[in-house]
Amino acid sequence: MIKVFGGGARDCDGATRRSFLQAGMLGLGGLTLPDLLRLRASGATTPTTPTTAGSERSVILLWLSGGPGHMETWDPKPDAPDGFRGPFGSIATSVSGVRFGELLPEQARLMDRLAILRTVNHGTGDHTKGNHWMLTGYEGPAFNAPDNRIQRRPAMGAAVARLKAASRPGLPSYVAVPNLRGGTDNLFHYSAYLGGSANPFIVESDPNDAAFQVKNLKLPGGISIKRLEDRRRTLQAMDQLRRDLDPTLRDLDAYYQRAFDMLTGQSVADAFDISAEPTAVRDRYGRHTFGQSALMARRLVEAGTPFVTVNCVPWDHHGTAPQLKTEEGAKKLIPPLDRAIAALIEDLIERGLYESTLVVAMGEFGRTPRMNKDAGRDHWGNTFSVLMGCGSMQMGQVIGRSSQRGEHVVNRPISPQDVAATVYHHLGINARAVTFEDRTGRPTYLIENGQPIRELLAQL
Repeated sequence: MIKVFGGGARDCDGATRRSFLQAGMLGLGGLTLPDLLRLRASGATTPTTPTTAGSERSVILLWLSGGPGHMETWDPKPDAPDGFRGPFGSIATSVSGVRFGELLPEQARLMDRLAILRTVNHGTGDHTKGNHWMLTGYEGPAFNAPDNRIQRRPAMGAAVARLKAASRPGLPSYVAVPNLRGGTDNLFHYSAYLGGSANPFIVESDPNDAAFQVKNLKLPGGISIKRLEDRRRTLQAMDQLRRDLDPTLRDLDAYYQRAFDMLTGQSVADAFDISAEPTAVRDRYGRHTFGQSALMARRLVEAGTPFVTVNCVPWDHHGTAPQLKTEEGAKKLIPPLDRAIAALIEDLIERGLYESTLVVAMGEFGRTPRMNKDAGRDHWGNTFSVLMGCGSMQMGQVIGRSSQRGEHVVNRPISPQDVAATVYHHLGINARAVTFEDRTGRPTYLIENGQPIRELLAQL
């Protein structure tokens, strides 16, 4: 069993190979590219066979760590009392009878291309539990528990990385952009017991920065492609005798070749080269981290990455310093998110990718329907909203109804496992039939109780 939080498995030959591909260090706790590939190959589940780029289905998760207020976004309550409805009004959308918060005009215009789940719930206001619940489908440890940083189940992206290969050689199956830092208890995007190879490739650079550069994909100074190839050939010659003696080493060259492909392959470099986008396209997404990260996600799924997480933080707006008040936090974060999502949806449609791409925007919970004394909202897991968009699903609908003041589910409760099951279903994964061995060797189902959301899967 591979322990994830110990920095990943070491290559069986030690430092010599590690220095050979020093240029290929990933943002995976120190794993080199060959380590990643070797771990993937040793897994009990074989990734699917790559196919033509763009033909595989994919998911873009816009992760809103901290929890956006449902009243300010996708479930406004304009008729609620003053202490509930908050500082903003609501606006009509392109679907009759459906209203969004007034700071979402671009998404309101595209409501016929979206679906809103208004009754997602898990009942907790604990950031730690909620993060784990929404990212994995399973309840996590409590904030004040001694194991509050231990991930119990694999994140959706990690499970997808274990089950599906990218459709181009060398391209990661699971990417996080721009990073996975920030937010509140934003801890559970990783592989748990699935092994280090299922962890995300983390870009660790802001695509909105003029100096944007994907770390770990550039050769260090003084190392040319030719020199790297010379080193690879030298290692091949040195290892031949050892391979003859030790069968476990015989396949290493294939793994190093794939690592070499990622470092030197033009298609991988092209996928991350956001500067290749026309100025008008970049402007359309918005010249901010949300927008340019969403554009990077589109480039990656177009290239063949099955799961991309865009980390949009922070949404924990209590009103007490250092957290923002609801009004100032909403004005700061909602407009760029609105623009980024709308541009992403329209871009996917125009490029013929919306049928195969599921866009999900969500945090770990919502915010309290009643405003607090500091003009903020606190944590609320009794009902909150999740946005989904996909051309091959039934769009233009709201699923579930919350109470008049946004406090509770009135009809059609939706669980975190239902959300996760829908993500897996889109990717062709029967999550209730897939099992992995946990850290104790016990088989665990990817999803135990959840079901894909039937209203989204109705015949178009």
